[in-house]
Amino acid sequence: MSLVKTWYSTEAAADKFGLQPGVLLAWVEEGLVRCEREEGKVARVNIDDVRIEVETMVRDAQ
Repeated sequence: MSLVKTWYSTEAAADKFGLQPGVLLAWVEEGLVRCEREEGKVARVNIDDVRIEVETMVRDAQ
């Protein structure tokens, strides 16, 4: 069992990394970030997956 919060709302995850929520949703649709859905909409994203994608984005920008 994880002692750290791993699932964040799309808005909270975007704020944490300074991203637009649409970027996170695009990563979800591409299968790069896992999500939990409620009523067919993305409710939460896995912050570890988001962190990996942000690190990749920063590395590729250099």
